Amino acid sequence: MNSDHRRLVRRKRIRDKIKGTAERPRLSVYRGNRNIYTQIIDDTEGRTLVSASSMEASVRSKVKGFTVETAKAVGELLAEKAKERGISKVVFDRGGYKYHGKVKALADGARAGGLEF
Repeated sequence: MNSDHRRLVRRKRIRDKIKGTAERPRLSVYRGNRNIYTQIIDDTEGRTLVSASSMEASVRSKVKGFTVETAKAVGELLAEKAKERGISKVVFDRGGYKYHGKVKALADGARAGGLEF
């Protein structure tokens, strides 16, 4: 059993407990080797409401590389986009990753931008 398989098992266990609704959608995180991607999802309709990633030009102009600062900038950008759509409360889905480093920085950036979870 490799580490990615173990992460997917943890992810499934988390998703069995966490559901995004229209009032409180799910903030989902995917962390690749070079980028971090995040979405706010309404699971009742199965729609992505807002998304942000470290590949966007506004993030790349602020920070270089894939660092904790990059993840924090993505969180702030996501919170900004969510506010424009009228979303203020979300449920955080860490996607099976440990809550430290880049995942924690993304969450802190989203909180700093005004999202509640």
